[in-house]
Amino acid sequence: MNMMKSGNDKNTFPIKQRLKGQVKFVNKDKNQFFATLKKRVDLYFAEQTLSKFGNVGMVVKTIVLLLTYIGPFVCLLAFNPSFGVALALWVLMGLAVAGLGMSVMHDANHGAYSANKAVNYLMGHVLNLLGGSTVNWKYQHNILHHTYPNIVNMDDDINDKVILRFTPHTELKPVHRFQWIYFFLFYGLTSLYWVLVKDFVQFVKYKQNGVNTSSKKENGGMLARIIAVKVVYLFVFLVLPSVFFGLPFWEVVVGFLVMNFVSGMVLTVIFQLAHSLEGTEHPIPNEKGIIENDWAIHQMRTTMNFSRRNKWLSWYIGGLNYQVEHHLFPRISHVHYPRLSAIVKETAAEFNVPYLEHTTFFEALKSHITYLKRLGKLPDLNELG
Repeated sequence: MNMMKSGNDKNTFPIKQRLKGQVKFVNKDKNQFFATLKKRVDLYFAEQTLSKFGNVGMVVKTIVLLLTYIGPFVCLLAFNPSFGVALALWVLMGLAVAGLGMSVMHDANHGAYSANKAVNYLMGHVLNLLGGSTVNWKYQHNILHHTYPNIVNMDDDINDKVILRFTPHTELKPVHRFQWIYFFLFYGLTSLYWVLVKDFVQFVKYKQNGVNTSSKKENGGMLARIIAVKVVYLFVFLVLPSVFFGLPFWEVVVGFLVMNFVSGMVLTVIFQLAHSLEGTEHPIPNEKGIIENDWAIHQMRTTMNFSRRNKWLSWYIGGLNYQVEHHLFPRISHVHYPRLSAIVKETAAEFNVPYLEHTTFFEALKSHITYLKRLGKLPDLNELG
């Protein structure tokens, strides 16, 4: 099967929103890659007597990032600094938001932060401090993205976003020709869209497409919690500083927008560098809704690492530069990915499975920009397969 063929081919699976479970993976070649890899990874943890969950370093990181998020805000309220200093503090908070999202919340909502489910639950709800919904995030990320990466209209992360196109299997519009120029601006708006609109859009969408199977009563409670989180979040960041601490309202609004722009840009760039690049595949199911490939090998063909040797970057972005390892073992904490990467790469070579990676962050970013540029011009990107 041509993994990049157009969704307009009459013999292909209809390119429209599908319900969870309507796309299946069939390991027709009975490839033993993942079975072998899993045994080797399990053996590594057994021999090293290590837990697969987070460690003391993860706890330290959590404290550092929470203080970096909360501390600057307390300084704003307590000292009412000059506008320039205030903006710097808002930027720092934006970086902390992204760090918390990529490291703490991400591991916890995968059940990888701790062996204790209560701890994972608590740390997962750090997302509420950032203005988001934990339940919606799990639907989008854990269920749709991790199960169906780069499959159009199954993986929400690659669905078209207003004037951005991330897959060759959707309609090409004239404005897409310039997306490689304006994408940074729109990436910066994603966090603001999330805290204001996205959770409500997803709440309706996931009920309609069957991803959310909760009862009417459960969904009523979920919606009430989403609204409550938004109200408290917006009150704390927009009302509290100006009404109760005397900060100029316009400065607060500007700072709030800057914080969300910084966090949105960082989060979106990092996530896009894993899948929307030259060299990653965008397969579509056949007419029966089947991907004729092993699930794990599908992950390897649609996911790419970058900058594996940069320890500081890896610390900040929660190991998301090890996306290959994360997609194969999402319930293992990211603190272990650097060691696991050698096992994964060696096993992939043994089974002739691709191990995709860029050496540096800027190499990956360049590939992403090139991909956006080409995707904005060509209705069919077979040459990228």
